[in-house]
Amino acid sequence: MNDKNSGIVYVFSNPAMPKIVKIGITTRDNVDDRLKELFTTSIPVPFECEYACKVEDYNAVEKAIHIAFAPNKINPQREFFEIDPEQVIAVLKLLSKEDITPEVVKEFESDMNPNDVKAGKRLKKQRRPPLNFKQMGIEIGAKLKYVKDDIEVIVTAEKKVNFKGEEVSLTEATKRIMNLDFNIQPTRYWTYNGKNLSDIYNETYEAIEDGA
Repeated sequence: MNDKNSGIVYVFSNPAMPKIVKIGITTRDNVDDRLKELFTTSIPVPFECEYACKVEDYNAVEKAIHIAFAPNKINPQREFFEIDPEQVIAVLKLLSKEDITPEVVKEFESDMNPNDVKAGKRLKKQRRPPLNFKQMGIEIGAKLKYVKDDIEVIVTAEKKVNFKGEEVSLTEATKRIMNLDFNIQPTRYWTYNGKNLSDIYNETYEAIEDGA
């Protein structure tokens, strides 16, 4: 980057540490280097990039984020927070010049040992319930809107949507829209009745876990 103050702010998570994220900055374009550095012998599965974006003044943005979420900080000397990543991402989206999350995820997974990547995904799947529209209070026939463009899908089953005349998962629809060749968590890219699907998902499954 040409501007000495510009850089990248990232939000990492690890399936072995649910509800904990690391928020940090780097001036390197290869954010996946930071992901690999964090994967040590004391960590059972790799960290995952929840979000990464380019910003104008990375020091100012990181400082603001750390102040805003100070009550959630686990250790004053470390960059780990007990918080839902979507709360941090919602703020970063307002300050972002460019969302580079898909590129970071793709580069990281291509560089890592496939068995390590699979182990992380397997653990995450065990901890994170699969998306189910019925459980989330979204009926068949409901329209979901993509956040970036004027694109809609229609819910056709508990776990399926109609995308351009074909019944697919929301993950698959998101991959096609973003022209990706790997899976990405789709909920943050869609809204239902003006509300982000990530918020609906989190509210639904936290309630289920709490026995509500």
